[in-house]
Amino acid sequence: MSYTTTIIFAGTSLLGACAGLVGCFAVLRRRALVGDALAHAALPGVCLAFLVLGYRSLPAMLLGAFVTGIAGIVCISTLRQFTRIKEDAAIGIVLSVFFGAGVVLLRVIMNSVSAGSKAGLETYIYGKTTSIALADVYLIGGAAVGCLAIIVLLYKEFQVVVFDSEFAGVQGWPAFLLDLLLMAMIAFAVVIGLPAVGVVMMAALLIIPAAAARFWTEQLWVMLAMSALMGAAMGAVGTTFSSRFEGLPAGPAIVLCGSVVFLISLLTAPRRGLLARLWSERKFRRRMARQRTLNVLYNVWERSHPEVLSFAMDDVLRRKSWTFDELHSALGALSREGCVSFQPEGRFAMTDHGLQCAAMAARGFRMWELFLTENAEASSGIADFDYRSLEERLPREMIAELEEKLKEEGRYPTIMRRDGFSHECN
Repeated sequence: MSYTTTIIFAGTSLLGACAGLVGCFAVLRRRALVGDALAHAALPGVCLAFLVLGYRSLPAMLLGAFVTGIAGIVCISTLRQFTRIKEDAAIGIVLSVFFGAGVVLLRVIMNSVSAGSKAGLETYIYGKTTSIALADVYLIGGAAVGCLAIIVLLYKEFQVVVFDSEFAGVQGWPAFLLDLLLMAMIAFAVVIGLPAVGVVMMAALLIIPAAAARFWTEQLWVMLAMSALMGAAMGAVGTTFSSRFEGLPAGPAIVLCGSVVFLISLLTAPRRGLLARLWSERKFRRRMARQRTLNVLYNVWERSHPEVLSFAMDDVLRRKSWTFDELHSALGALSREGCVSFQPEGRFAMTDHGLQCAAMAARGFRMWELFLTENAEASSGIADFDYRSLEERLPREMIAELEEKLKEEGRYPTIMRRDGFSHECN
């Protein structure tokens, strides 16, 4: 790896880590599009700084980008607070107006200024990682260290403001100032990244690592660490691909690498990933189908002679709107667990173990129905859970009370043992 490539590699990696850190707060505050608007709002500042000075000055253009970026944030807040415009519409208005103004100013510069002094200005739209110098690496590294230091020092305060800003205000914390500091950090990260990846790609560098990290964890500090690492990996891998394949711009390569990271997180994250959720939903549906089948079997057994454990499939089909194939599939699953056994002529028999499981299922469903009947106001919050959620969510005293009411109504499941004595299912 050449010296120039090493400098670019270090710069994009540090930029990705810095953007990943501050991007977490934008994503958690549901302000991901604010970062996008801020990146686009920075372009007029770059052009205005050039027009004022008449030549390219990186510090001046970054300062101009920071000022117009903050102005864009202020415009979004003003439109949201003092008009009926929703936040998403305000973001769209500010993004399009500021970016349009930047493109117009850039065209004015291209048409009126000598070619030598304006060279490279157009790279602020799409970025140009080859323009990263050692001084830029120091600047980006200092910004990353500064953001990390601020986050470490104010971690508890940022945590409260991000997840419950109203509570922070009630506690007397300067929630507005803390929120403003977060937005300033995002603005600063955007500004220092403009020369490298441009206004179009900078928004992706802010959002993608944080959104990908969110799939893997519920803890803020873990999300911050993972987002920073993913951002650094995006910059490193994207730069490596760009150096290996001639004609491949580094900015788009970095974003494409981030897209791969996001796709992997979306699919394979252990709790929030699509595959994990599909598997969890499949297990839930199978568990509910099992419990419903056992509940129906117990009801059929309860209405028959206690010693009878053999039934025709038609006995079940009359009580449940199943097809024969659906019932056969459900009984097949119970047969593999040792709960039922198939017999000739379309009949099946419940085993002692199956009867015990059926009684447990009936107990749970009846308690669930009784709870929802007596607590209608809670039905919307718990109706989507299976019956076992009651015992996980309700105190033992309420569970005991529900059991007593079922016993008083004569609906508490009992099982007839082989010795002729019935016992309750506990």
